[in-house]
Amino acid sequence: MPDKSILSAGSVSYDVSGGVGTISFGHPKGNSLPGALLAQLAEAVTRAAGDDQVRVVVLRSTGTGAFCAGASFDELKSIDNPESGRRFFMGFATLILAMRRCPKFIITRVQGKAVGGGVGVIAASDYVLASTAAAVRLSELAVGIGPFVVGPVIEKTIGLAAFSALAIDATGWRNADWALRHGLFAETHDGPEALEDAVTGISQQLATSNPEAMAAMKTVFWEGTEHWDALLAARAVTSGTLVLSPFAQQALRR
Repeated sequence: MPDKSILSAGSVSYDVSGGVGTISFGHPKGNSLPGALLAQLAEAVTRAAGDDQVRVVVLRSTGTGAFCAGASFDELKSIDNPESGRRFFMGFATLILAMRRCPKFIITRVQGKAVGGGVGVIAASDYVLASTAAAVRLSELAVGIGPFVVGPVIEKTIGLAAFSALAIDATGWRNADWALRHGLFAETHDGPEALEDAVTGISQQLATSNPEAMAAMKTVFWEGTEHWDALLAARAVTSGTLVLSPFAQQALRR
């Protein structure tokens, strides 16, 4: 049975079977990510990284709707000083860094739309399988901030030009075909059954692969990111300050 931690706003579960460690998260508001949920996700990824029974990690969200609605708007609206803002955005930094440090491939299943920080989680994954109904958007600029913390990992995955387009067009959606062409998704599948079969297939295949070879490959994939602890911490300060600006406060109230 999975070890489940039920949070006041959402849940995270961790389950291991046949060498596959599955981390599932859910939140009643579109699988959004409040600070407590971000912390639990980072802890689950770190747990999987050190679990000798796990050779590959599958990350997924609950339900059939959105994959992840990004930062919790309720929590964003509650930020009232730069330090609380920094702490909130460090939640995304901590999760991305945990995914980067994990020596095992993280396979992410995307069944629906992803916004803001949810796109960052996708980009921090090592292999992403998505529904053809999935779409992505970076909405931060529309609420007076910017995708500063998730920006480095998105840029690493899809390149500066595609990241810039996403970041600037904060109200437009990019469909699954766009995400596939730009490398955010590795595969797309029609319907939930086909997507589930594909996730099962690749995870079971990797669970029988050489863990040392996979760890060495992951080190190569993440070369050049050794300075990200400091970079993402600085970006969290930027976001935590901007969220208190008059523009952002008015946008969040709307």
